[in-house]
Amino acid sequence: MTNPKVAAQSLVLITGLSGAGRTTAIAALEDLGFEAIDRMPLALIPRLFEGDPLPQPIALGVDAMTRGFNAAALAELVARFARDPGISMEVLYLDCAPETLLRRYSETRRRHPAAPAEHPRDGIRREIDLLAPIREAADTLLDTTEMTPHDLRAELTRMFGANAIVAGLTLSIQSFSYRRGLPSGVDMVFDCRFLRNPHWDQNLRPKDGRDPTVAAHIAEDSRMEPFFQQVHDLVRFLLPAHKEEGKSHLGIAFGCTGGKHRSVYMAERLAKTLAEGGWRVSKRHRELERAASSGLPQSGTETG
Repeated sequence: MTNPKVAAQSLVLITGLSGAGRTTAIAALEDLGFEAIDRMPLALIPRLFEGDPLPQPIALGVDAMTRGFNAAALAELVARFARDPGISMEVLYLDCAPETLLRRYSETRRRHPAAPAEHPRDGIRREIDLLAPIREAADTLLDTTEMTPHDLRAELTRMFGANAIVAGLTLSIQSFSYRRGLPSGVDMVFDCRFLRNPHWDQNLRPKDGRDPTVAAHIAEDSRMEPFFQQVHDLVRFLLPAHKEEGKSHLGIAFGCTGGKHRSVYMAERLAKTLAEGGWRVSKRHRELERAASSGLPQSGTETG
């Protein structure tokens, strides 16, 4: 057992259904400064906690492919850690609708670890039954059915960013389409739909807000510069207050009709300006990423 006089070791144990995003989750926590270990043999895991705690939190990935895995052994391990005052543990269970898991396995043509010689549907059903006790005992249940890998990363940053090794406030700036709904985990949302729309220019429609000609087109709107300056000034005013409050992550989103032109331009510009001011900034463009991952053209019927 860990010496209770020493500060408790922070641990996030990630488990759940195969295909629900465990690998993405492990990578996301590693990027946040966690000591991330995936599929360590179950019998060896207690040895990680025999000495003094590590200075960084630990993220452990456990699933049906982990050597020595069975639900009873995992439940016993979780109970053991819960009783140990030297370990501060959170069990994160990644859930997902069976239909979505089946589609993911069909797209990748991978065999399901719980049914390597059978149809993935059989493995999914078997694993749901196998992990039911772990699911019930989990501290946090995260449903990834409607999440892309980028969505999952953003949600984990929101949940565990306070444990990150890198000190200070991290900004996440993204663009989105109102037609597909508001993104999850954002703190501030700005509507760009009143700005001049490049969609109505046939030469600009296939491009996106990162293109200089699209940016120039949007900049010709007399309302754009005052809008950007007021957003920029508001964000710069609020950032020190959020930092002093101890907030580790702040999500800012810009939306337009199609999530391709105006919102992308505003997100790019604000991210660049804040990064130049010394803030740690990550950015993403939800609709562009979805179009790229699906292989669909970005110039469809949606207005930008």
